[in-house]
Amino acid sequence: MPFKNHLFFCLNERSNGENCCAQHNAFELFTYAKNRIKELGLSGAGKIRVNKAGCLDACNLGPVMVIYPEGTWYTFIDTDDIEEIIQSHLIKGKPVERLLAA
Repeated sequence: MPFKNHLFFCLNERSNGENCCAQHNAFELFTYAKNRIKELGLSGAGKIRVNKAGCLDACNLGPVMVIYPEGTWYTFIDTDDIEEIIQSHLIKGKPVERLLAA
């Protein structure tokens, strides 16, 4: 497996005005995660990859991301939430219960 963890951030934008992850700063939070993972030296082969995703069909929870291979779904509000996911889930291996998408 080329990556230990693969993060997919929904960046879907709906043209009809319906709720979507793009309306909830998803791109900015994706960018923060990507930059922070690089800054911490966690990116690259055998480590962590952060990717953009189209619609993950969970608009009512937005913004959302899913971490593979576990298939853990998160919803988040700000960079503090993303940082907590990085520190707890990705570094320590403990999912952040309060941010799990229901």
